[in-house]
Amino acid sequence: MTGTRVAVAGTFGPLHDGHRNLLRTALKYGDEGLIVGLTSDAFAQASRTREVPPFERRRDELAAALADLDEWGRTVEIRQLTDEHGIVSDEPGVDALVVSPETAPELAAINDGRREQGFEPIEGIVAPYVLAEDGERISSTRIVRGEIDEHGRVRD
Repeated sequence: MTGTRVAVAGTFGPLHDGHRNLLRTALKYGDEGLIVGLTSDAFAQASRTREVPPFERRRDELAAALADLDEWGRTVEIRQLTDEHGIVSDEPGVDALVVSPETAPELAAINDGRREQGFEPIEGIVAPYVLAEDGERISSTRIVRGEIDEHGRVRD
């Protein structure tokens, strides 16, 4: 896949190896650039009960992770995301969306919305889950609960 502008979105807080896998996948395929949608504080808190680091801290950590992972020299833009499908429903120039297995089913609704706006549908690129030492997937919720660290090592 060449000539592709890719989007990826999330809360990314706390940042972990599962997120890094999503970002690396997006960077790999985004030879025409990458748009990263980072949930606003209000949007992030609306869908979860756990604490989420502030937007500015998540943005700074995300930018650092992207710089570390980018072996291709991609153009990257981090945008604040205030609703579920914000960037991919408003941005006609996006060609693909990197998703997790959990969010892959949303692609059909996203493409329906894009067609209604007169945009071309986007391709989905599914990045597999990254598993912790215990065989369960790494998640920010598990990290906040103290079950695992950001690399999936089980905490005592």
